[in-house]
Amino acid sequence: MATNTTSTTVCPAPMKATSNGSFQGESPLDFALPLAILQICLVVALTRVLAFLLRPLRQPRVIAEIIGGVLLGPSALGRNQKFLHTVFPAKSMTVLDTLANIGLLYFLFLVGLELDLRSIRRTGSKALAIAVAGISLPFILGIGTSFALRSTISKGVPQAPFLVFMGVAMSITAFPVLARILAELKLLTTDIGRIAMSAAAVNDVAAWILLALAIALSGSNSSPLVSLWVLLSGTAFVLFAIFFLKPALALMARRSPEGEPIKELYICITLSLVLAAGFVTDTIGIHALFGAFVVGIVVPKDGSFGRVLTEKIEDLVSGLFLPLYFASSGLKTNVATISGGLSWGLLVLVICTACFGKILGTTTISMLFKVPFREALTLGFLMNTKGLVELIVLNIGKDRKVLNDQTFAIMVMMALFTTFITTPIVTAIYKPARKGAPYKHRTVHRKDPETDLRMLACFHSTRNIPTLINLIESSRGIRKRGRLFIYAMHLMELSERSSAISMVHKARINGLPFWNNKREDTDQMVIAFEAYGQLSSVTVRPMTAISSLDNIHEDICTSAHQKRVAMVLLPFHKHQRLDGAMESLGGSFHKLNERVLRHAPCSVGILVDRGLGGTTQVLASEVSFKIVVPFFGGRDDREALAYGMRMAEHPGIMLTVVKFVVPSGKSLRHSHVPSVGISANKMMENKKTLEEADKSDSHDDRDQEEEDDLILSDFVSACSNNESMLFEEMKVESKRDVVEALKALNKFNLFLVGRMPPMARLVERSDCPELGPIGSFLASSDFSTTASVIVVQQYAPKANLQPLVEEQANNGDSYIEVPDTPMAT
Repeated sequence: MATNTTSTTVCPAPMKATSNGSFQGESPLDFALPLAILQICLVVALTRVLAFLLRPLRQPRVIAEIIGGVLLGPSALGRNQKFLHTVFPAKSMTVLDTLANIGLLYFLFLVGLELDLRSIRRTGSKALAIAVAGISLPFILGIGTSFALRSTISKGVPQAPFLVFMGVAMSITAFPVLARILAELKLLTTDIGRIAMSAAAVNDVAAWILLALAIALSGSNSSPLVSLWVLLSGTAFVLFAIFFLKPALALMARRSPEGEPIKELYICITLSLVLAAGFVTDTIGIHALFGAFVVGIVVPKDGSFGRVLTEKIEDLVSGLFLPLYFASSGLKTNVATISGGLSWGLLVLVICTACFGKILGTTTISMLFKVPFREALTLGFLMNTKGLVELIVLNIGKDRKVLNDQTFAIMVMMALFTTFITTPIVTAIYKPARKGAPYKHRTVHRKDPETDLRMLACFHSTRNIPTLINLIESSRGIRKRGRLFIYAMHLMELSERSSAISMVHKARINGLPFWNNKREDTDQMVIAFEAYGQLSSVTVRPMTAISSLDNIHEDICTSAHQKRVAMVLLPFHKHQRLDGAMESLGGSFHKLNERVLRHAPCSVGILVDRGLGGTTQVLASEVSFKIVVPFFGGRDDREALAYGMRMAEHPGIMLTVVKFVVPSGKSLRHSHVPSVGISANKMMENKKTLEEADKSDSHDDRDQEEEDDLILSDFVSACSNNESMLFEEMKVESKRDVVEALKALNKFNLFLVGRMPPMARLVERSDCPELGPIGSFLASSDFSTTASVIVVQQYAPKANLQPLVEEQANNGDSYIEVPDTPMAT
């Protein structure tokens, strides 16, 4: 008896959106929404951890996102089938890919917002030729490589689409990733940065045109007429966007004046246009991403409309949705398919071909335009940057069956490698020399007090502004002596946001922070200083420094040299809480102050802010501060006293100088103590050296005492003509006496102290040794809750062994400083 069996294929039921909860016996991972939430959290957490680990290597976040996606896929964690089927089951990929592509739509809209076609039209022949060479040679070599791949691991794929996809993938330069790398290296607004960005912008537009061609050729219908209709329809859409969408968006931008909130309707219309354009281009057959990119390009770049759009969506898109696209791409990448000598040989071939084409083409053309070899080679490596657009091309090729798993994995590894090497290689081969003309007045204490005083006041939050303005007001004096020039620098950390890159464009020139008469931003912190400058006799120049906190000290020091300032004022890395305790803002600000102290070309003051004048600006007629200078001796104390004498000219300032006197035969400073870990034998060997050092110190001490007596005699003579200046002497014999004396002075509003007086430390343990023995005690929570402190370090030419600016007497090609007044030279 025969039995007929029929086999039927049962499709899995679609996932429901939400579950009834685990208490009802349902697993949340079997439902779309909770599973999507888990996937998003996992992807974001993994990529952020990787970004943190790669931060010391100064890698862009896209590297961490690519690596994170690959790790989640079958190359690493996905090798565990239980993990893969539980967290990333096949039935959930439609939801994940949809969310990822929606995020990608808006990210490419942001990329279009960053891309200004006017800058491409203004691109000179040099940048245009570099862009063409950077596209043409890699494209040709990519086509050549495709023949090697088709004859080995990509047999049977359609020839024409495969050639174009390989050529495009080899020739792309990632515009947003390049901008981030240039901003990180402070090259964005230098000549080499401008050339690279202009060439990358041309490259980006050309890449999208070639990608549209590749998509048109890779359709399932083999008729050439279909590809022609796709290209013509795509061209018609671009023309529609230029002649209809652009005027409509420009109208909304004109109705959104600077400084006023943009209507919610305009934001909604624009974001809906992005989706609608994506639908149209997907219907045409050139992918929805193309429509979003075109809408971003036609949005007006002037005014606040584009900036507000970016601020509204960039954190959500870049922080949550974009990593999903890298995870989706990583789930398709199986590095294990690259196995055997042939596959690894092809990987090396693809990497070498991609690097050779970009670097050789860019370097050769750059040198033909008389760009020096080092700069030309740097341009070559910068233009070799890959990133998100590369992955988009590869994913589209894989979805359309143009690239198989092995070829896809090889190309992803190539993109990862070429981007990873860019920052370390550029850092190694190109170190632009900062050059400047030498200047004379690097300290407040000088022979001619009638000269102008220039100060660079730094701040990184609104909390510092009232005290800084009150301090500036107290420093201006009233006599017809040298004027006071203040450069107020807002310190901002360079973030991964797209808006940060546009801010760098506005806030830098020639790689350095600058002050611009035609400021269009609405930085309220800067406006506060501008308003004060207009209402007072002090010349205030606001500046903005946007850099990584690891190297923002370079901006501070080079700007101080460029502006020829005598003192840099830095905010302390701690702020006072309501209960009076000092709370740290983070180790990055602490290290920043230490680096400035080490590299500054002038004197430095660190401001411990305890609310000088309260939380608001004090009117000039209401300034009434009591300032004390504890004087122990030494160059730093003399600098603090010189600054105090300048402030004492203000009628609302009462200055008291307390000289601490030690009985003869006693000393408050440390004796020579060997460093930890030095053996007894080594101590005996160094005994002679220490004795010689003692003799040298004794001679130096006599010189220091003579200079101390000289400035104190000047101050005492000034006291006779100014009732607001007082001089006292206080005898102390031990550290305890000093501590008690300082505590007795805590009713003063402001302490001016030297950083390194000849004094032993007053506290056994301190987490701020950069303030010196006196400053670290005054900055402690145990000392006072009302007295602000400025710890001063005088510039010492012999101590500045690592200057960041190379001084040249003839500064022909260096940075040209804009005069503060028509009379300045």
